[in-house]
Amino acid sequence: MARLAERDACTPVAIPTQEWPVTRRKSPRSAGLLPRSLWLLATVAALATVSGCARHEPEIEPGRAVIAMPVKAVDGAPTSQFPGEIHARYEMPLSFRVGGQLTARYARLGDTVKKGQPLAQLDDADARKTQASAQASLDAAEHRLIFATQQRDRDEAQAKQNLISQLQLDQTRDAYASAVAGRDQAKQQLALTQNQSNYTTLVADRDGSITSEQAEAGQVVAAGQPVFGFAWSGDRDVFIDVPEDRVAGMLVGQAAKVTVQALPGASFAGHVRDISPAADPQARTYRVKLAVDVPSPQLRLGMTAEVSLSTASDEALAVRIPATALFHQGDRPAVWVVRPSDSKLELRAVTVSRYGEHDVLVGNGLHAGERVVMQGVHAVSADEKVTPIAPPHAEDVPL
Repeated sequence: MARLAERDACTPVAIPTQEWPVTRRKSPRSAGLLPRSLWLLATVAALATVSGCARHEPEIEPGRAVIAMPVKAVDGAPTSQFPGEIHARYEMPLSFRVGGQLTARYARLGDTVKKGQPLAQLDDADARKTQASAQASLDAAEHRLIFATQQRDRDEAQAKQNLISQLQLDQTRDAYASAVAGRDQAKQQLALTQNQSNYTTLVADRDGSITSEQAEAGQVVAAGQPVFGFAWSGDRDVFIDVPEDRVAGMLVGQAAKVTVQALPGASFAGHVRDISPAADPQARTYRVKLAVDVPSPQLRLGMTAEVSLSTASDEALAVRIPATALFHQGDRPAVWVVRPSDSKLELRAVTVSRYGEHDVLVGNGLHAGERVVMQGVHAVSADEKVTPIAPPHAEDVPL
């Protein structure tokens, strides 16, 4: 009995049968054969035994259908475009170092000037008189020095012969030293007045162009008061104003491409040179200066430019998803990812590099090819089994 219990329940067991007396018919055809009804009963019993012993696999219930599609990496580094204006790298006001009446202007707005070229002139009558007075003082000091030198030589000769006292010799030497100092002082005063006289002429200290006029002939100007706006020749910058929600993604040294409306078909490589640390109090934008790597004479000051800024290099590996796919995990953005192993949902936190009008650029957290729930993100839950389907219309998912 123990052995019989150990057998598989579905193993066929031989059942002993008892022979019953059978009344044989006279017909020879039925000799040795069972009746048809007994054969039917045996067949039904065998089929029931086999059916009861068959193993039943549990049916796999399909998950709820959700719109989920594989995400794709962006095609190259994304760019942002901003309007800008061409400026010189160095711009400054030009002014006189002394005050006076402006008698002449030799340069006009837009003129290109060379280093050392006169730009404007002040009335120099007083400066010339002061210079002449300083020259006269120098002449007098030199005469006094000549006399003191002669007196010193005589007294030194007489002192050797003991004809004068040591006190008188010391006084002569002191007078000579004073005469030398007086001569040197007069020289410096003359040089100062010469500089003051030269300062009455405004001269360009380097090559450049006049960008503005801020004083007229006949006007009395003070020392340091701007007369011209001046831009250096050579290096060129592009100034753009960036909204506060976009400036955080910019870095000094970031690559850029500059196009100018006035120069169709031409483009210039550049990079971010400076980012203002404070926003404009009125517009709430940040001034960003971009340097043109190879300045061209075609880039004239004030031209309207279009700047295309390449985003950070890690965004070249980012993926783009529709805004409807974005969910949240606490205070962080997240998306629902369909695990390929069991078709269940996993909530995964991601890093958003940029928010667009209809899409989102995910920098970290997703890889190309992963299936992400694109719509109905608020109606699903973690570890829920789903069946990914494509959207009914291609335009429903702006990938």
